[in-house]
Amino acid sequence: MNQTLRSQQPGFIGNWEDLDQFISLSESPIRSSERETALLVWSEYKLRRQARYVRRETKDRPGKMGYWGKGDYIKSLTVPAIDLRGAVFKDVCLGYADLRGVRFDGAKFVPEQLSWVAMKGSNFQRASLRNVQLRGARLMGVDLRGADLREADLTGSDLSEANLAGANLCNAHLREANLECANLVGANLHGTDLCGCRVYGVSAWDVEIDDNDALRRDLIVTPEGQPEVKVDNIEVAQFVYLLLTNPKIRGVIDTVCKKGVLILGRFIAERKEVLDALQMELRRRGYVAIIFDFAKPTARDFTETVKTLAGLCRFIIADITNPKSSPLELQATVPDYMVPFVPIIAEGESPFAMFMDLKAKYNWVLEPLVYPGVRELIDVIEPAIIQPALTKHAELLAARAQAIRTRHVSDYKGE
Repeated sequence: MNQTLRSQQPGFIGNWEDLDQFISLSESPIRSSERETALLVWSEYKLRRQARYVRRETKDRPGKMGYWGKGDYIKSLTVPAIDLRGAVFKDVCLGYADLRGVRFDGAKFVPEQLSWVAMKGSNFQRASLRNVQLRGARLMGVDLRGADLREADLTGSDLSEANLAGANLCNAHLREANLECANLVGANLHGTDLCGCRVYGVSAWDVEIDDNDALRRDLIVTPEGQPEVKVDNIEVAQFVYLLLTNPKIRGVIDTVCKKGVLILGRFIAERKEVLDALQMELRRRGYVAIIFDFAKPTARDFTETVKTLAGLCRFIIADITNPKSSPLELQATVPDYMVPFVPIIAEGESPFAMFMDLKAKYNWVLEPLVYPGVRELIDVIEPAIIQPALTKHAELLAARAQAIRTRHVSDYKGE
């Protein structure tokens, strides 16, 4: 091992020969015959090391095949024989490399000339990546089954279609990561920061998870290119999207969504502060806030999305300040759902032209609440928004329960 490499790895505590082999692989030119050769060399080196590792483990229990018993080859594929702990890797761009069982604990993957680190499709099955730093990495389709990712930093990484089944993500950082269509079945998510993650299509059955919802806020359940619908619970994320796309199960919402509040508005800079403040205050009071962002571009009509979300909720809050597309969506939604509708509007603004028609025709539309600023609005959220909405909700339930009054022809005899 040359001294230059050693001087560049002050925190390395693994095996220097392993490191030399991995760096030779990562520094080979991408999409070249040299890379193909390097992948083969790495695979052969790794398998030899893992075979020796298993033989040492089994030398005291020889079987019919000597030291290499039945099943030992399969076991050897994922044993931790390659030790790269504490290494620093720069500008790594690998694809579909065999990294099963490799120990990357405490390793740092740093982009320098490249603006990202990429290991698309690589196999990290049962690899040890505890405390690894892979911020913003491209890890699409990687196999991380059973991997140890405790305290790993994967902030902003693209893990779309990754297989994380049975992975240990305890206290890992995945804020704003892309988990679209990822497999999280049986994963350990205790203390995992998932705020802002894209979770459309994620499989989250039997996950181990704690009750700290602050670590799982603003999960985006809709795919890229559609309006963002956010929830605060990864276990219900797939359920919410199922509700949006499968009308047959919408009938269950009466019994499961007693605390839902739909917040409608535009996430342009000057309006986002208001919507975020409403969401935070509603959370604090035990409500499940669902935000629909009218400002997000979309290639399709999303009126049906708004209508489905409206049916999930106890009441609706809509910021009608300087609206763009929201009038159309509200005109399509309000008539179909007897759900308390609480419009809010910044002081000095006027409601859109058709709003007065909605207010006149549907008694579940409350009078617009004018507010001078965010602080003043939040200070009166209970008496000015929540209580009027709940009162109206109770009135609507009572009206639905009333028996229908009928008339009879006999009432008009003799007239």
